[in-house]
Amino acid sequence: MVVINCIRRLLWFYARDHWIRTEICGSDRQSLIYYQSFLAFRGAGAVEMSSKIDLNRVEMPKQSPDKRKSNFQEVALGYNSELAKTEANRCIQCKKPKCVEGCPVGVEIPNFILALREGDMPGAVRALKRKNSLPGICGRVCPQEVQCESRCVLGKKGAPVAIGRLERYVADWELGQKERPKGDILLPTGKRVAVVGSGPAGLTVAADMAKFGHKVTIFEALHDGGGVLVYGIPEFRLPKGIVRSEIEYVKSLGAELELDCVVGRQVQIEGLFKEGYDAVFLGIGAGAPRFLNVPGENLSGVYSANEYLTRVNLMKAYRFPEYDTPIKKGKKVAVVGGGNVAMDSARSAMRLGADEVHVIYRRSREEMPARLEEVENAMEEGVIFDFLTNPVRFLGDERGMVKVMDVVEMELGEPDASGRRSPCVKEGSEHPVDVDTVVIAVGTVPNPLIAASTPELKTTRRGTLVVDERCRTTMKGVWAGGDITSGGATVISAMGAGKTAAADMNEWLKNDGEWSGL
Repeated sequence: MVVINCIRRLLWFYARDHWIRTEICGSDRQSLIYYQSFLAFRGAGAVEMSSKIDLNRVEMPKQSPDKRKSNFQEVALGYNSELAKTEANRCIQCKKPKCVEGCPVGVEIPNFILALREGDMPGAVRALKRKNSLPGICGRVCPQEVQCESRCVLGKKGAPVAIGRLERYVADWELGQKERPKGDILLPTGKRVAVVGSGPAGLTVAADMAKFGHKVTIFEALHDGGGVLVYGIPEFRLPKGIVRSEIEYVKSLGAELELDCVVGRQVQIEGLFKEGYDAVFLGIGAGAPRFLNVPGENLSGVYSANEYLTRVNLMKAYRFPEYDTPIKKGKKVAVVGGGNVAMDSARSAMRLGADEVHVIYRRSREEMPARLEEVENAMEEGVIFDFLTNPVRFLGDERGMVKVMDVVEMELGEPDASGRRSPCVKEGSEHPVDVDTVVIAVGTVPNPLIAASTPELKTTRRGTLVVDERCRTTMKGVWAGGDITSGGATVISAMGAGKTAAADMNEWLKNDGEWSGL
């Protein structure tokens, strides 16, 4: 019987290994070859390893919906060491990892996961931060599901490796250490670089240029560093302590941060060159709100998402009167839009004490651009979604306070220029909805201040700066990246643009080459 059981077990291991190799690796010959060599390398542990590969990812612990919807503390609690290693063990260490191809900043994903798995946490940090100076931020807010994780071969038959959650774990481990490794910093070059804006693009450029040996100064218009990371993303999704810690890391590389400085007003770009800066990067984001352009948007109680979230996040309105910035805590709140900003606004309104929070979106759930995780979190917290619905006007009371939102029902027609099906109004569907607070979250455009004060900078009809594939603008010595060039996008895409710009800036400064921008 013992012999029979051993044979059965060996056959089961063989079948499992064969299934992994054929079903997961599939036609990816390089993944298959590496998987086979990996098993051979592990020797006696190969069978054990193959038997433990799980198509189900380790779930992230988080606050219960009933508890979290009444506080601004972080929802996702993060992995502990046991959960992190269990999830890391799912990675099959592909020879040519497609996950890296899906990362806008090229993080060495298999390397940091392997180091984590082997208990080498300093090595995991080094591997992670060779390409990413803001891992604590990225591990929380990057849309990994459509980037690195979407390329994971395990996702062919099951759940991809939870790369973002592992990134967060490694970053949080580093934050708990007394000393944070700075990586390799080259000798001073004598060159000075001005970075305008301390959001994800600006911080990425500042970190990379400091590592290249250049003297970096970051100019931030607000009273706190971080840009959209501090004014646009709520505490329950991205704690501000994490942002400050990442900024301190960038400063530890040698970058200086100058707050309350509005470039384009207090100082002009041309003035930066006159002060001795050799290159300038513009990463000022897209902080000006878009509106619906319907009657009644100027009523009291109707906010842009920018103002609403800035009051809540940067100015701590949710802790009024401890902080002296008030905000209307509506009881029946409507948030118009379907992106992550809309989710952040709706979930903030719920935490401020609203009885009802409705997300008004003119398309269906399938077309929503918000991360699936954020939509699910909002639904768990009691946010109501009114799909295929669109406001046409707002009505106020005798005091000028919004009290009614007239909406129409929509139906999806043919795809528009973005590839999404265009919403069309259903005839005779208009009806009123009682509201006392409205948040408009339908996108942003760049602040025109810099472009208006610098005629050398060419802009698009949407107000974004024109750049080439190297992030060079139409003004010599000036690069730009992030939302100022793309409109509202993601944190990691802004960081990717920052890395592209920094690499080109460094080469240009080293070679004193001719400007060949647009």
